[in-house]
Amino acid sequence: QVQLVESGGGLVQPGGSLTLSCLVMGDGYTLNIMRWYRQAPGKERERVATIVFDGTHYADSVKGRFTVSRDNNKRTLYLQMNKLRHEDTAIYYCNMDDFWGPGTQVTVSS
Repeated sequence: QVQLVESGGGLVQPGGSLTLSCLVMGDGYTLNIMRWYRQAPGKERERVATIVFDGTHYADSVKGRFTVSRDNNKRTLYLQMNKLRHEDTAIYYCNMDDFWGPGTQVTVSS
């Protein structure tokens, strides 16, 4: 059984930065394509970033501000978020195959 656990969310001022982490727990499972999603109140879940074996992909809304990466040895996925805006406020989830973490809240507010 695989479990994903996000961390690193919090309150940050506009223009600030946060780094989210997602630990993949469970033995015998190879890290595959991994994604970060977010969901703001009253809105649909949005795919933010994807990391594959040979590259990364980003939603237009975060391109140039967010960076996704992973450390396979630590079985951890990261999302470095810079120049944060009010509209980045959401619960952020990591995803791998059919597995989802419980999410971590990011609030951008002055």
